[in-house]
This record gives sequence, C-alpha cells and structure tokens, in this order.
Amino acid sequence: MPHVVECNIDLAAKGRQLGRLRVPSDKRTGYATVVPIACIANGTGPTVLVSGGNHGDEYEGQLAALRLVREIDPARVSGRIIVVPVISMAASRAGTRTWPTGENFNRSFPGDPDGPPIEQLAHFFTTVLFPAADVVIDMHSSGFAGWIPACSHMCVAPDKKQRQLMLDAMQAWNSDFHFLYTSDGNYLPNEAERQGKIVVTTELGGTTRIPVAVQEIAWSGLNNVLRHVGVLEGKVETRASLGLPPAKLIDCRYQVRQDGVVVKGLYDNIVAPVTGLFEVMVEPGSAVQAGQVLGRVWQADDPAVPPADVIAPSSGYLMGIRTRPPVIKGEGLAMVGGEISREALLAE
Repeated sequence: MPHVVECNIDLAAKGRQLGRLRVPSDKRTGYATVVPIACIANGTGPTVLVSGGNHGDEYEGQLAALRLVREIDPARVSGRIIVVPVISMAASRAGTRTWPTGENFNRSFPGDPDGPPIEQLAHFFTTVLFPAADVVIDMHSSGFAGWIPACSHMCVAPDKKQRQLMLDAMQAWNSDFHFLYTSDGNYLPNEAERQGKIVVTTELGGTTRIPVAVQEIAWSGLNNVLRHVGVLEGKVETRASLGLPPAKLIDCRYQVRQDGVVVKGLYDNIVAPVTGLFEVMVEPGSAVQAGQVLGRVWQADDPAVPPADVIAPSSGYLMGIRTRPPVIKGEGLAMVGGEISREALLAE
C-alpha cells in the first residue's frame, strides 16, 4: 500500500538532498501540508533522524536543525542523517504550539493514514522514518509560555539495554542538567522508543527570545550526540574534557496512586492556585526546599486580595517555570524534581 505522504527525495541515496514531504489536501481547508526534509548520507554507519518544530513555537531546535542541513559536509558523515527541521510549518509561522486546527503533533502517534493530515504525517514518521533510523533526536523547548534550563532529557525505557544507550546519548549533550519525564504514550518519542530506537529529546529554554548561550548548547550538544552515536566524524567531548562539573540528573517522572496522589516524580506538578498574574521568585535551575515559595499569583481584578503563594511540594531542583504572567487556576506553573544517580536509574 503506497503512503499517502509523498517524499520527493531518495532517502537511500548518497550525498546531500533537500526536498519536501507533501501531505494530501485537507478536506477542511483544501490545502496540502508541505514539510521540508533533508538527507545527508555517506559511507556506512547508523541512521539518525533529527527533528525540530514538533511544536511550532519552539524555535531553538528548528534553528539548530536548519543549521545542520546547511553546514554538515557529507564527507564528515558515516551513515545517514535525515533531518526534518520544522515539522509543524504552519504553527511555526504563526508562533503557536499547535497546528491551525488546534491539534498537537506530539499527541498524534502512531498516526492514521486515513485520518486528518496531522495523523497522516505522524503515520509517515511511524512507518517510514522511525523504521529507517537507529537514533531519533527530537528537539523541544518550553515555547513562548515557559522556561526550562537548556538540557536534554528522556523517558525511561523499560528495556535496560535500550535505557542505558539512551542515557549515554542523552548525557552526550553535555548540558548542566538532564531530566527524566513521563508521557502519556502517544508522543513522538514514545513511538520511536517502542520501535527500539535510541531516543534523545531536549528542552532548550523557551520564551520569545533565544539567548546566545542557549543556541550554542543546542548546536554543540546536537553535534556531540551525532559524534557519540558514530554518524559524524570528530572527537566526542565530555563534561570533564570541557572542564565542567558533572551534570545533574533530575527525576521528573510521576506515578499516581489509585487515590490520585502523586508519589514519585513531579513533572508539571505545581499548578496555579488562583487565576491572576504570576510573579516568579526563584530562577529555574535553582535548588529548592519543600515549602519554599517559588512565586505568587496576584489577582488583578481585586488588588485588595493578597497574592496566593506558589509552594514547592518537595525538595529538589526547579526544572521549569511558567514565564507568561497571565495564568488560569489549575494551569501548570512549575516543575520540581529530585536528583537521581545514573546507577540508581540503571538498576531500576
């Protein structure tokens, strides 16, 4: 059965190729969805799929992926690098997290060839791009509304060999932090992981301005992971070789008891206690103590009401914070996780 998504380059050919994926016209809009794709191949070696723009307003990875397409000489490659630099093109142009339809590409897996265009594109990743790859690198940031210290992260694969390979690749990003997260099962990384791939994901800052240092870690980390997995020539750097202290590995997973209580991991565990304007009082990446005030929410419609404190539920590190002040009661505001050792993670 032919795929409904058309690719106008030969992913098996050598050299540098630039092309596009074309998703058939949307019955609702009458327009086709066109997504850029590139392939840089030479010699023999692993295949690595690199993607940015899974969410449209996360530009750090998009810029690093576009630079990769432009600057990597095929002669430096042993194997193949497939790059989809901006998956959600319309969302990227509009500065929105989701597609114009309101759909979230990262919640569309494994996809459906008979579904709407977003599911057709997810199905192409699931049935063509993931099977072709040994390694999948999907770059995210916190988008316009938040900030996470620039880092790589991963879900924890149940297969211990796969978990160790993912951990090694994640740590090759050489960021100050790495964290472990839990997802709902229909994310892009989940599908790649189910297929046995080495999966590395990132959170590269956020908000509307990209600091130079963030773009530098996006680029240097991506290149070092490519060297680590053997698809790009060059010496693999480590934190030690760069004169940096060991990175902190933070557990931001969650597990929920039958009574609904979160008992392990604290991913997005802190929500707005009221509707209002959020004032941040602790910088992301800081160590925090249980009960510490991380910020407060002011009720602008009634200045006589005192602000509501936002409290750290446990000790650890503040790994993410909402930066856009207007918040609605119940919205996620912050993420705190505790440090975990590499040995403990691999022993689970």
